[in-house]
Amino acid sequence: MSKMKVGVIGATGMVGQRFLTLLEDHPYFEVTVLAASARSAGKTYEEAVGARWKMTTPMPEKFKGMTVLDAAQIEEVGKQCSFVFCAVDMKKDEIRALEEAYAKAEIPVVSNNSANRWTPDVPMVIPEINDAHLEVIAAQRKRLGTKRGFIAVKPNCSIQSYVPALTPLRKFGIKEVVATTYQAISGAGKTFREWPEMIDNVIPFIGGEEEKSEQEPLRVWGKVENGEIVKADAPIITTQCIRVPVTDGHTAAVFVRFENKPTKEEILEAWKNFSGKPQALGLPHAPEQFITYFEEDNRPQAKLDRDIYGGMGVTVGRLREDSVYDYKFVGLSHNTLRGAAGGAVLIAELLYREGYFN
Repeated sequence: MSKMKVGVIGATGMVGQRFLTLLEDHPYFEVTVLAASARSAGKTYEEAVGARWKMTTPMPEKFKGMTVLDAAQIEEVGKQCSFVFCAVDMKKDEIRALEEAYAKAEIPVVSNNSANRWTPDVPMVIPEINDAHLEVIAAQRKRLGTKRGFIAVKPNCSIQSYVPALTPLRKFGIKEVVATTYQAISGAGKTFREWPEMIDNVIPFIGGEEEKSEQEPLRVWGKVENGEIVKADAPIITTQCIRVPVTDGHTAAVFVRFENKPTKEEILEAWKNFSGKPQALGLPHAPEQFITYFEEDNRPQAKLDRDIYGGMGVTVGRLREDSVYDYKFVGLSHNTLRGAAGGAVLIAELLYREGYFN
């Protein structure tokens, strides 16, 4: 079976680099286009990135000599691929316009960016949780006047450390959630070499992150009505988001109150049995076990557990009853894999298998 040709827009940045490590030998997709800003256009990928390669693994040889195109040259990019991943670093309104221009040019976009997360007819998907939201693409195509083109996005990286764990518990009637996320520096696109101020430091503020962490789960848990995604009206969620000196992996300390308080055994059983369409279809980047629970008091740990199932699994630990809320627990997800490029690749795999790229 021939592979589908794909482009990576914003290929020189940290998330773009992560896309390339995931797509180097992908069974469905072949990267045929690398695009970035005009200042990188015309250079080889190796020249364009220079000393800014941020992955722990070497730059894949197959991409080093590829000529980088200007991401704004949509027609030229579209001649060489069937859809694109978008990870550009631009202002939100510019990203929104660029992604819509690609979609209108009949080039589907799977985006890591936040610009279109609240566009009513753009699905924002965690594939195991709300794959049904993809049906809104039909309404989006009607609005855009396209036959193939559309935009699909992944949610904020931080919510993936606790939303997967909360989702199977919604059947017990979640009323209130308090979550504090401890977020790795790669979430800011940085390494310790570039950001020495983070060594031996904690910063108790990440711009815009708390609003995303409180509102995006409600959209993920929402439903499609009249060609739009309508967010859920419950539970109440309040968060604090803190930057910590960790390379990769976002950790969440979560407190939750229920309408119908489950037993600890019921919660553990719900986590153990929770899976979704990616597992049913056996998608290449689907973790065999979506949520893994650790019995040890000192787990999950970012250094030990962020790479579970290739960084696509979610880990949970320290589930116990609380004196103020019903229960509390700790969650962890890999922010540049499950939370960023890997999550977008999993969405693309689902779109491919469900026929949305046809």
